[in-house]
Amino acid sequence: MSERQDVTVGQLLLAEYQSLKDEQKTRIGFRDNLLYVTLTVVAAVIAATAQAKRPDMLLALPPVCVVLGWTYLVNDEKISAIGRHVREDIGPRLAQLAQAEGVFGWEIAHRSDSRRRSRKAIQCGIDLLAFCLVPFAGLTVYWAAGETSAGLLFLSVLEALGVIGLGVQVVLYARPFGQPVSAGP
Repeated sequence: MSERQDVTVGQLLLAEYQSLKDEQKTRIGFRDNLLYVTLTVVAAVIAATAQAKRPDMLLALPPVCVVLGWTYLVNDEKISAIGRHVREDIGPRLAQLAQAEGVFGWEIAHRSDSRRRSRKAIQCGIDLLAFCLVPFAGLTVYWAAGETSAGLLFLSVLEALGVIGLGVQVVLYARPFGQPVSAGP
């Protein structure tokens, strides 16, 4: 005799929620470590440049910072997308099934405090500093050193454009001055 176990919609939604929260937690750890990796790489490039007395070595900063910055940005967006999906889809559906006012209150509460905009603006500034200003400083030192060749000068201009592109994306993704988040679903 076999027992039949039916899976409910609520169980599926809770399983999806748990899976997404696990992914979100992993992405948060990875994203946050990218800042430390960036700082380490920047310090290493600057130290090697100073030791070798070769300003052209600073041209390593823009591609490294752009790749790490883009990876940071993509992970940050996925983290936000997971939270948005929980708030706007899974939470309301579970609340309806449970005939409750709301579920997963923290998903909304932590986004609705009065300092959220300032935190977002400060984080945007930190991201721009780490991933854009630092490589621009390296390019500026390279250009000011006066030891440029035509090929490396062309490369440095392409790198500057890449850094500018990343900077634009950092600001667009940050949305620090957007509409405040409502307290309800």
